[in-house]
Amino acid sequence: MKARNRFLKSVISTAKSEATQMPWSRGVVREAHLAQRRAPQSTQPASGHLTVRLKRA
Repeated sequence: MKARNRFLKSVISTAKSEATQMPWSRGVVREAHLAQRRAPQSTQPASGHLTVRLKRA
C-alpha cells in the first residue's frame, strides 16, 4: 500500500468516527445562549465591568 493511500484511508476513517457537534444541533444550550443575547440591555446591571476604573500605581 502506498503512503498516499494509507493516509487517505486514515483521514476517511477519522472523519467517519468524529462526532463534532455543529452549532445548529446543540439544542437547549444554543437556545439559552440566543435568548440571553436577545434580552433587552436594560436587564443588565448599570454598574457593569465597563464602568469600573482602575487605580494607577
